Amino acid sequence: MTQDLTGPAGRIARVRSLMDERGYDAVVVRDEANLRWLTGAKGVFDYTGEYPHAAVITRDACFLHTDSRYFNSFEENLPSGHPWKVDMDGHDIPGWVAARARDARCRVMAVEDDMQIGFFRALERALEDLSVSVALPLMHEDLQIMRAVKDAEEIELMRRAQEITDAAFQHMLGVLRPGMTEKQARTELENFMFEHGADGLAFGSIVASGPNTANPHAIPSDRVIEKGDFVLMDYGASFCDYRSDMTRTVVMGEPTDEQRALYDLVRHTHEECVKAIHAGVDGHDIHMLSRKIIGDAGYGAYYDHGLGHGVGIDIHERPVFGRTSNTVEAGAVITVEPGVYLPGVGGVRLEDFGVVTPDGYEPFTKSTHELQVVPC
Repeated sequence: MTQDLTGPAGRIARVRSLMDERGYDAVVVRDEANLRWLTGAKGVFDYTGEYPHAAVITRDACFLHTDSRYFNSFEENLPSGHPWKVDMDGHDIPGWVAARARDARCRVMAVEDDMQIGFFRALERALEDLSVSVALPLMHEDLQIMRAVKDAEEIELMRRAQEITDAAFQHMLGVLRPGMTEKQARTELENFMFEHGADGLAFGSIVASGPNTANPHAIPSDRVIEKGDFVLMDYGASFCDYRSDMTRTVVMGEPTDEQRALYDLVRHTHEECVKAIHAGVDGHDIHMLSRKIIGDAGYGAYYDHGLGHGVGIDIHERPVFGRTSNTVEAGAVITVEPGVYLPGVGGVRLEDFGVVTPDGYEPFTKSTHELQVVPC
């Protein structure tokens, strides 16, 4: 059954299948990305870190607790035919969860690995107050593992987010110019995405120029972009809570031989790694391929981050192309982003993201891999 169902109904079915395998009577969910995935509610979660919601899934019911700030939004945005019983019964969420455990006669109720310790202790006290004895095992990232493989609805939302992101790159090629600061370029980039359909930013946009491009996670500054600079833009749009992630490095005016050689190396690394991706591959092997290519070219000391990471509701999800072994399954959406960073000189990164298929990798990113020269 779980293989035939898609969307939120299929996700709940998969959780219940896990419950049967592990002997759980219920699971408790607080993380907003997990809740977005399970409920399918669009335009409700604001990811503020307040943890205003809680869900309890039992073998035959789905309960969701929220507060007055979100109750109407859930009523309006949960998918039609949803199974959720939504309430805002007071402000004692641990007590509410404990009551659901009591009513369902739970003996084993699994919780997320990263549940806040304060909430966990409050839940223990609430269960004790109700004279309910319930084991509270950790789920060991079971939900994150499930979320690694995207269904058709999720993939379509990320394609849409990437369409906005690609359009923003084309826009920036027309507006970047010497004399603009990194902060001004970031504002132009982000405003374009909001004006062309983005609900939010996938993450804090990176715009770096000149020697700042040697810092992989540079924070946009007041540095003025100059002729001859590399300009690196790492950014993405959020659409219906799903994110895109893309990096392009351009050059202001004709590149030097060194700049072109550096760019060509990163591009070659990217494209060779993509050729090696397919369902069932070990993400560590793909990462090590990128390190070999760059290392063999003499730049191994200047590339020290992972090759890629999963993307979805969160900007960093499973699986990864990195230092640890992990199987990459068909349906995983993951970035490919090699880079070389020369301190005091500058750096290049080229990043697409897309879906792993049984025999390859399909990028959502449509922007060219050719080095783009901005006329100066």
